[in-house]
Amino acid sequence: MQVGQRVRVRSLKDSGVKAIAKKIGEVGVIKEEKILDGGKWGYIVKFPDSSKTWFFADELESVA
Repeated sequence: MQVGQRVRVRSLKDSGVKAIAKKIGEVGVIKEEKILDGGKWGYIVKFPDSSKTWFFADELESVA
């Protein structure tokens, strides 16, 4: 995955935060890469409503 790529949120490892859980199925754009939890890669995704949050790579899928 790369910065600028369109992605869909396909799952969450921790769906405890309702605002983030509502993002499942939504499409956004990767704005930044980030090293998370013990060296795993994550991505900050911006959505059409201007909200941003980070996801692990395996929680996202590429959208054409």
